[in-house]
Amino acid sequence: MLGPLIMVVILVVVIPVGFLMSTSVAAAVIGFLLKDGSERANAGSELIETNY
Repeated sequence: MLGPLIMVVILVVVIPVGFLMSTSVAAAVIGFLLKDGSERANAGSELIETNY
């Protein structure tokens, strides 16, 4: 009886939490790369100071 209970916990808790954590890390990396690329492409622009 312990085996199916462990499988249910893994399927309901561990996999969704792991997926959400990995997508948030991917979003942070993509955001950093896009911001860095846009700052390099528009170097010298007065609007760079308004980016956060």
